[in-house]
Amino acid sequence: MNPPPKQTPLICFKWPWDANATTPQNPNTTTTSSCNFETPWIFKSMLSITSLASNLITSISKPQFQLKNDRKKLSGDEQAELEQRAFACALASDKEATVLEFYARNCRLCNSLVAFVGEVEKRNEEWLNVVMADAENDKWLPELLHYDVRYVPCFVLLDKNGRALAKTGVPSSRLHVLAGVSHLVKMKSPQRDS
Repeated sequence: MNPPPKQTPLICFKWPWDANATTPQNPNTTTTSSCNFETPWIFKSMLSITSLASNLITSISKPQFQLKNDRKKLSGDEQAELEQRAFACALASDKEATVLEFYARNCRLCNSLVAFVGEVEKRNEEWLNVVMADAENDKWLPELLHYDVRYVPCFVLLDKNGRALAKTGVPSSRLHVLAGVSHLVKMKSPQRDS
């Protein structure tokens, strides 16, 4: 009994650089007669780029609440390190001023100010940095003592050399804190200087 004859494909793709291609079944032997199609390296890299783009689109299209749940919660030391790096970068930037916001994680008033502070930072981004500092973290103790911070939220306005110019008073209400932050920003605003 003879084995059935091999069927040859109707179209065979051969590339000039694949003249002595190895067969996947036996990598030690080379063949020139079979029609094995292996993707050239340039197409493999394009496939990799395509899969990266696909993964990026998939991750962007996830709902925000899923992204927040996927994030690893930072330890107190990691959080303080990130905040201190942001503070160092803010002081090293060429911006005219920096507002250092001392907060506590469980402070309801502090948490209610997040959107407002973000808006202040966005409106004044060309000349102002805003940096947050967890007042309950021991890593910020030198700054707490230096700026005499005894309450949260407390906003300290610094010039471009890191010298304290002013800070908000003891918070009696949310409206009081909003007015204090607005006053700090107006104090150093370039529109006021001109």
